[in-house]
Amino acid sequence: MKSRLIVVASVCSLLLGLLQSCKLDVTPRDRYTDVTVWANENNAKLYLLDQYSVLGDFAFGTMPLGYANNTDALTDLIKNTSISSGNGTANMVAFNPASITAANPTFSYWGTGYTRIFAINNFLNGTDQYQTFSDSTTRNVYHAEARFLRAYVYFWLVKLHGSVILLEKPVTDNNNPRSSEDECWNFIARDLAFAAQYLPETRATADLGRATKGAAYAMLARTWLYAASVAEYDKKQYNSDPLTGVPTAKAPQYYRNAAAAAQAVVDLEAKGVYQLLPQFTSVFSTKNNKELIWGFNYIRPSLTNTFDRDYAPPADVPAYGAKGVPTAELSDAFEMADGRSFSWTNPAMAASPYRGREPRFYGTILYHGGSWKGRTLNIATGTDAYIDYGSVADPKRTVTGYYLRKYVDSTNVDPIRNAGEQQSIELRYAEVLLIHAEALAKTGQYAKAKEMLDKVRKRAGLPGVTAASEADLMAAVEHERIVELAFEGHRYWDLRRWRKAHIVLNNQRVHGHRPILQADGSVRYEVVDSDKQDRFFAANTYYIPLPAAEIVNNPALSQIQGW
Repeated sequence: MKSRLIVVASVCSLLLGLLQSCKLDVTPRDRYTDVTVWANENNAKLYLLDQYSVLGDFAFGTMPLGYANNTDALTDLIKNTSISSGNGTANMVAFNPASITAANPTFSYWGTGYTRIFAINNFLNGTDQYQTFSDSTTRNVYHAEARFLRAYVYFWLVKLHGSVILLEKPVTDNNNPRSSEDECWNFIARDLAFAAQYLPETRATADLGRATKGAAYAMLARTWLYAASVAEYDKKQYNSDPLTGVPTAKAPQYYRNAAAAAQAVVDLEAKGVYQLLPQFTSVFSTKNNKELIWGFNYIRPSLTNTFDRDYAPPADVPAYGAKGVPTAELSDAFEMADGRSFSWTNPAMAASPYRGREPRFYGTILYHGGSWKGRTLNIATGTDAYIDYGSVADPKRTVTGYYLRKYVDSTNVDPIRNAGEQQSIELRYAEVLLIHAEALAKTGQYAKAKEMLDKVRKRAGLPGVTAASEADLMAAVEHERIVELAFEGHRYWDLRRWRKAHIVLNNQRVHGHRPILQADGSVRYEVVDSDKQDRFFAANTYYIPLPAAEIVNNPALSQIQGW
């Protein structure tokens, strides 16, 4: 709304003008002011709701490179098909992490993150200063929601940089130092604990997507798990900055904190708030289901995504599709339906590699001979056929012999005309169970850790794990996080927090399975190199540098050592 500001004032006499200046204290009507926003409860609520756009920054694993699924494309789960900048940036970083510099951090969320923190702090400060809410109960609920969102932003900043600037109030000066990584994790945890205390367990239909008690506890469990992992695995091996890292002695307590927060979410299952859906595929095709804890809702036509256009097989979307595709490493990780490990050395399995696999395989990956939108996928010949990586700059076809299934809408027959509206999931109950299992394993509660793992596996129709030691349970946790959470943006960050990215990714390549039709009508699968060069993870990138421009602009801010 625009209005003309009309100010009528008396003319100051010449004498008074010589003795003192005239001052007009007028509330402008052509812009929003503090009074306009914070003195009106409804305006303040609308301001807070606007902060949920933060989820769009991370939908479908967009961070850290600005394209959906780029997070998993930095790992062994997804291969981006392009060799060009933009669609192929993840490949460039995976091959050459030296492209990450202080002048161009590549993974930077600093500017956007602090813009969002400033806005949230404005809400917290303004609503207190102007006593926006009529009672303390209402105030606490809305402040809990704001602090949840602030914690979420800080979680991402700390994942990237470790040591960042902590701000609880709006600041106008640019003279703020970094806090230690341990202080940062505890700051996030305090915000989330406050949120868990005051947020409601459920939301009305009109408010679905807003933070809840379960979302706060789930984020708290994830936060403490990350802090504990850094405390256990980092040990100042990869960065000498005095503010990065978490004291090793704190790992046991932080794992216990993670287990306690996860248990609080499990307790909500007993109250009927959450559950694992009976069918794995329903989690991604049914909006606002009981497994979802927090996600980003898209609704046609006002708010849509391009996921179907970018990741469906190319026959679905001529001139688009297949920006990223699953790897052979991921495909092989899925077990047989009876719980046996899949192996190409098993003649029966190799003869029919996509028959008799566990249900999560079919809900995650499209493969040669599979059924898709009323047709049988032909990845040997035709529009959907395999193409060698690097033979075309931006092929928009599979370079591994596979296409994405998870998140792609099988009912969307025209992804160009009908932009996507599937829900991007940030937190779901299965992840919480896996967090719980890991934290319990780390605190010696092996039987209960196994129970949490087995709940996830039971939904997939698989037998329970046989693990009975911390090492075996951790191997089982990593496996389940790969196959259960594929394409949900966890693998890269798991490898980082476990400080094993340089082990898993260095001097490695991802592969594919190219289907080749035989004269007798059968299909032979050829293992193909889908990278054509070795990957490399530089250990110094466990801590991404702060943007160099911020160091120049903030005299109190120092660069992370090593950058």
